Amino acid sequence: MKIVLLNLTRFGDLLQSQPSLAELARQGHAVAVACLDNFTGAAALLPEAAAILPLPGARFLAGLDGDWHGALAAVDDYVGRVAREFGPDIVVNLTPALSARLLARRLCGDAVRGFSLDAHGFRHESSAWATFLEASSANRGLSPFNVVDLFRKAAGVGAGPGRFALKRPAGEAFDAAGARLAAAAPADAAFFVGMQLGASAAARQWPAASFAAVGDALYERLRAVPVLLGGSGEKELAQHYRAACSAPCVDLIGQTDLPGLAATLAHVRLLVTNDTGTLHLAAGLDVPSLSIFLATAQPFDTGPYREGCLCLEPDMPCHPCPFGAPCPIGHACREAVPAQTVADAVLEFFARGAFSPGAYPGARAWLSRFDASGFMDMTSLSGHGSEPRAVWLRLTRLVLRQFLDEEDLAVDDGECFPLPAAVYDPLREMLGQSAELLRLLAGQAGLAGRNAAMKDRFLGTWERLRGLWTASPHLGVLGRLWMEEAQRQAADLESLLGRIARYAALVAALSGRLERI
Repeated sequence: MKIVLLNLTRFGDLLQSQPSLAELARQGHAVAVACLDNFTGAAALLPEAAAILPLPGARFLAGLDGDWHGALAAVDDYVGRVAREFGPDIVVNLTPALSARLLARRLCGDAVRGFSLDAHGFRHESSAWATFLEASSANRGLSPFNVVDLFRKAAGVGAGPGRFALKRPAGEAFDAAGARLAAAAPADAAFFVGMQLGASAAARQWPAASFAAVGDALYERLRAVPVLLGGSGEKELAQHYRAACSAPCVDLIGQTDLPGLAATLAHVRLLVTNDTGTLHLAAGLDVPSLSIFLATAQPFDTGPYREGCLCLEPDMPCHPCPFGAPCPIGHACREAVPAQTVADAVLEFFARGAFSPGAYPGARAWLSRFDASGFMDMTSLSGHGSEPRAVWLRLTRLVLRQFLDEEDLAVDDGECFPLPAAVYDPLREMLGQSAELLRLLAGQAGLAGRNAAMKDRFLGTWERLRGLWTASPHLGVLGRLWMEEAQRQAADLESLLGRIARYAALVAALSGRLERI
């Protein structure tokens, strides 16, 4: 079967679709990658890609901004070219945006996994996992799943362990990157450590001066030379770094294309970085990393898909902050993780060959590892595994997986930690209210079609349940998932009653696990 894997988001997301691509290829399918034309270099790093089908995104967007007929013409041209050059049987679309849904529908009609539109133009997801993937994108702090695993499940694979493996640079590209580093480094350089100073937003950037302090410690103690990485828009950060450092560095910011960045990463022993696409590139190249997650970023969902990497986040009760909300404390989290903490962790890594449990002042430290089912997980190195957020994510992890896979819902899966009364009591009350509202819905649904007053009551109960979950700091993702699924089943009473029963079982399982701890 010929499959087009469609990913029209950032280059990090495109790279993170590689495990899905690999699993589809192992099933015997020929898989082409459809991506924005400015990320063709990233797609070239996907070893299983049978073809790369770049979309002229700039032309399409220009058409939308001007004459929409031009945008439609661009899509028509693209669809025709894909049909001629590849002739797909199905599309796996991992981008929930309307434009990607439209394109997926135009390419293969109803034969779409992931995100699409139905025959009437309404949004359609092929599975509960795809719906959860979109719902969690606006509630990242509430998702216990790494986005790579969500991609895998939305693509209809992910039955076993995942593996993230990009093409490792070789030949002339690898040699050229090595020669460039050697020429720019001091004569006493022992090895190289990559440093990605930038991030998608300033609030998610650890200070350049803190990176510089780590670079100074590395050179002073180990003669390890920092290599500054990033795009041309991050040159000011390099200036701040150089102004704060005393040790030498190799500044490549704005001087590497994506293949050159990959070749450079292949020469470093460790990457110190913010939560960026470069982090995911390193993971796919099997380069260990220490990453710092600030503002809305948190490692449980966007951490590196590689075992043995260290993820640090500020030890602050407000972290991670919600999307779209202004920070009331001036993004103090940027200064919360001390440079000494990072420097000590890096030096420990090179002394022992791994990151170790211990004190990480100012930070919560998480080590990436695969769980027993092959999904990426995080384990605490700093004693924060018993904190409420970590407990809740672990509490929901198994139950949500079983729920989304339509399996029987189990209660017990091993070690749990108690929750403080300030968290436990509202959760217990909310789950009790949820169970009662679902019971009411089940009773009202059967009468709603024959009685206008009962229909109003049903809709009122439905809205109360949606509002209860959406407003919850713990079940916000569930609120979005419920809204999407209930609306989809609304025209079929039997299907709707089945979903209500399924959500009632989910609430019962969560309540059971909550009472257990």
